[in-house]
Amino acid sequence: MPQSRDGGAWSVIEVPIAIINGGKGPAVLFTGGVHGDEYESQIAISRIARQIDPQSVRGKIIMLPAVDLPAAVAGRRMCPIDGRDFNRCMPGDARGSFCQMLAHYIETTIMPQVEVSVDIHSAGNSMEAALCSIMHWVDDAKVIERTHVLAEHFAAPYNVMFWGVDETATVSASAERHGALSISTEIGGYGRVRPDAVRIAERGISNVLKWMKIVDGKPDISQPNGGRTKQMQVRDQRSYLFAPSDGLFEPLFLPEQEIRAGDLAGNLHFIEEWAREPQPIEFQIDGYIWMAPGSGRVKKGDVMAVIMQDYDGH
Repeated sequence: MPQSRDGGAWSVIEVPIAIINGGKGPAVLFTGGVHGDEYESQIAISRIARQIDPQSVRGKIIMLPAVDLPAAVAGRRMCPIDGRDFNRCMPGDARGSFCQMLAHYIETTIMPQVEVSVDIHSAGNSMEAALCSIMHWVDDAKVIERTHVLAEHFAAPYNVMFWGVDETATVSASAERHGALSISTEIGGYGRVRPDAVRIAERGISNVLKWMKIVDGKPDISQPNGGRTKQMQVRDQRSYLFAPSDGLFEPLFLPEQEIRAGDLAGNLHFIEEWAREPQPIEFQIDGYIWMAPGSGRVKKGDVMAVIMQDYDGH
């Protein structure tokens, strides 16, 4: 990507990409490092890219382990060059800032080539997530059914049907615009590398390749409890627990924990005014913790928790 800078008028930033073209067959895209503070995807996709035997491939595999490379190198969610969240930049702008140009390239050059897109996220520094794949609700029952099958073959412990924020500008939305089946993930978080999340990502990538018959083998969709991927949803606006003011949040929950409406979610402390009593924060609906907070300090409007519920099929 072109990136002029002081001392480098014609400089470029070389975004890593691996393409294995095995000829006739389907095409799949795996993306990681869309947010630079999410590390499991960067490790898993790089490892698969090194290990896969090109001679075994039927079709095309496109892998970008660190889409927003400047953010990945800096360990930040937002790109340090233009201050943008790459996953809010699709479809991009060919004459825009760094993230916008890169988004335009992925939207116009890469996405039209693929039938399946898997965008691997892990909640970054701000949150910790239940280990899950994610799919958007779309107004097409056949697409929803096929996407559920894709998610079950990725085989994270949970799959979350998501009615989200700014979703038209994401990598997943770009894939959907081009008619590709699309899932993303949230596996881990808190700005660290979670070993079981790396394993889930690697197994999920391998499973998808086998399910698409790009490589030989049978997908491993087993779960530790002996069941299958549990289907969940985040649909109710009350699923989001927002900070009512600035403060230090003390959560009383962990990811995957079952909660009830009215349960105490935690206390918002005001350390600058030590004599002031903390403000209790309660859950508004029943469900399970999907996202737990990563940072103790919150600002008014920050998400302190997200609740997932059993998928109701609608």
